[in-house]
Amino acid sequence: MSSIPDYAHNLSLKMSQVMDMIGVNEKIVMKRRRISMLLNESLLTVIHQLCGNDKNVFFFGSTIEGTTTPGLHSDTDSLISLNKFNVIQDRSEWEYGKRNFLMIQDENVSPGYCLLQKLRDDVPLPLVVETDDNTYRDRMGRILLKNTMFTGLHNVVRNGPAHSLQNVPGVRDNDLVPAFPCHVRPVQAGHWLNQHREEHWPTSDMIQYCNNTRCFVVGVGKSGSTNEAFEWRISTSFAERFLMFNLNITQIRCYVLMKMILKTFITQMFPDRISSFMCKTVLIHCISYTRSDTWKENTLFTCLSFCLSTLYSCVQNEYCPHFFITQNNLMSGRFSPESKPLILETLRYVIESNGRALLEIKCDNFGLYLKSSLNSFIQINEHVIPTRIAGLLLGVTALFMNASFIFFLRETNDLSPRLATQKLLTIIANHQNENKKAYRLITRHLCSTLGSILASLIINQQDHLTYKKALSFMSLGLDSDVASGKLKLASMFYCNGDIERTELVLKNIEEFYNLSLVEPMCGCYDFKKARTRESFQRLCYESSEEYTLLKDITASCVCFIRCEINCCPLELQHEMFRSTQEDLAYRSEDDKLMDMAVVDSLPYLYFLQYKTYSRLGRQDDKRKTLSNIARTIDVEPNLGHRETALNLLGQCMEQENNLGNAFKCYARSFQIRGRNNSAKLHICKLLNKLINN
Repeated sequence: MSSIPDYAHNLSLKMSQVMDMIGVNEKIVMKRRRISMLLNESLLTVIHQLCGNDKNVFFFGSTIEGTTTPGLHSDTDSLISLNKFNVIQDRSEWEYGKRNFLMIQDENVSPGYCLLQKLRDDVPLPLVVETDDNTYRDRMGRILLKNTMFTGLHNVVRNGPAHSLQNVPGVRDNDLVPAFPCHVRPVQAGHWLNQHREEHWPTSDMIQYCNNTRCFVVGVGKSGSTNEAFEWRISTSFAERFLMFNLNITQIRCYVLMKMILKTFITQMFPDRISSFMCKTVLIHCISYTRSDTWKENTLFTCLSFCLSTLYSCVQNEYCPHFFITQNNLMSGRFSPESKPLILETLRYVIESNGRALLEIKCDNFGLYLKSSLNSFIQINEHVIPTRIAGLLLGVTALFMNASFIFFLRETNDLSPRLATQKLLTIIANHQNENKKAYRLITRHLCSTLGSILASLIINQQDHLTYKKALSFMSLGLDSDVASGKLKLASMFYCNGDIERTELVLKNIEEFYNLSLVEPMCGCYDFKKARTRESFQRLCYESSEEYTLLKDITASCVCFIRCEINCCPLELQHEMFRSTQEDLAYRSEDDKLMDMAVVDSLPYLYFLQYKTYSRLGRQDDKRKTLSNIARTIDVEPNLGHRETALNLLGQCMEQENNLGNAFKCYARSFQIRGRNNSAKLHICKLLNKLINN
């Protein structure tokens, strides 16, 4: 790669410019990693642990690496470490209280895979009796664990080792990979350490880190192996993620371009032949072969050509060694006699086109933008796409946090006030000294709920001590986001008859709720969401403090479980009993949300203002808030509970004796959600009122 023609330098710079423009730059890459690893990964782990599950969740793949674009539509690969299991290579590593399995790697096991022999729970000795349908006694008398033990998980679709999570409210479809932790590097992966000890990349420090990091085993066997039903694949995802985190921006762009080329020219015809993981492996091998100063912005095209030529050679020889477990040939048995020549011909076309094939890439309009750049008439704002990506990333995290909180409340809704209080107190006490941001994000919402439950127990009673405790917990949840925590406090004051303090809190919320900036975030269920505001996107792109942004420019739903009923205005209490006997037949087992009262923050803010001004007799302010509710319902695109807001507005109209408009509100609400909607009750009551009048 020493002799590089001038056109390649110019083309490389233009390619780098376009990659920057579509969001493959240092800022977006780091933002993806921070949000994916520090927030979303931690949030999932926190939710599992709060629910009493001894599991850790880790993200791997393009999303957390920052090696994707919107047009690539990359999945989120989530590995769930089941910590009650322990995979060992020597019986001295056996742990009491865990389900221990001995890793077996011999000449009968495919490279990169292992068998798991089940050991006894009381002593580090092999189990001699089959215990269930997930085990099998082989001809040597060993009790082996089948890799099919995770089939049948709820709401998942099997895809190799992964189980695609689908149709779960508030959460994108993603790949869930149940895995057993292995805290000692397998012998097969140890050969890599010696092989790369003298190379300049990875460095000695990187090699040491990879050698010390944990591995996992996941439930999938080598296709075509005689032991396919019993083999478990050894996953070195942590080490791979670490190496990807140490790539420079040109190397990342090279990988993204390889995936774009794969999608444009090969995947449509041969979807299962060359995977993005193979491209990643080829890239890492290429980096290890070259000097680090080779990978620069003005050499991007040359580096890409080198990687594609290496990929061509791998396909031609049907040999692509796993970077850590070199005995594992990723391309073994991947190509049929019919597909291989066509794939090679396609790769040869791309390589020999001298860059012309890049103009055919439609993914993220890369080819179009590159052509415009080469002709010096780019007609697009270079910051538009990166700012949209930044807004989307923070929005997904806010939705994810809201969905996580709702999930936890659904598990608490059926408890008595005493049991719910004990559960929340235990969780908050156990994690109040945690420094992890995810814990703080979740526990702030939980503190608001706990304070509301305590207040609900003693409202209209003179229990000043409990009321003071309720206020102290409420104060801990005030900045969970821009509005929902404060609205819970305002609800408590209103239901306790403290109208002056209710008005003060509502004024504070309105002051900080910037209508041109704040985005409502509902993760309660899936619905088509509109693009976030440009000002929201711009601030997300400019700031590196995503944790602060979640508190300042997002508004979560306001949620009341039945234990909080006395802190929930009567008009909203109807939402806790929205399901008729007929509706119940159309609900799933997990649809406990319908037994809670949930409303978007902004219309609820205006509703509470209406009720407050009604108590204070301020007619002009009251009429203004009614207009605000109606306008919000009509113009705010991302309301998740629009039907609830309409039900609240309809009840306000009834209180104004405007029965015709009240009926219109309920009818419109019923059109949005035909089942599990309290609008049915309101319509019946309204018709009864009209008839009797």
